[in-house]
Amino acid sequence: MTSKKPITANKEELLDLEKGFWTGDSGYYAANADVDCLVAFPQMAQAMTNADLAKTATKPNKWRDLDMKLKGMVEPGSDIVMLTYEARATRENGEHYAALVSTGYVHRADGWKMMFHAQTPLDTARG
Repeated sequence: MTSKKPITANKEELLDLEKGFWTGDSGYYAANADVDCLVAFPQMAQAMTNADLAKTATKPNKWRDLDMKLKGMVEPGSDIVMLTYEARATRENGEHYAALVSTGYVHRADGWKMMFHAQTPLDTARG
């Protein structure tokens, strides 16, 4: 008989990490992404090294008015957590953006590191 294991990852800690990926700079990415990270966006899907991923975050605070609504979280192992949420934010140019987001974290000696991230944009006209 299998019993469901309780989530041991701190939900607020993971959501705070996520917020940092929306607003942080390349230093934040370098400190909080794993050695390799799998990313999937409508315009690209690939594995990226920590250094290459950090280069994508050259502008700090590129998003404002970030709103995140957690939709689910699973912990398939004691060192892996996946979470999914709906995000709404405004780009620095004023454009509104909404997406369903999923992120995977692996626990390393120095804390949780992002190892997977995917976004599926939503129609922002729906509010």
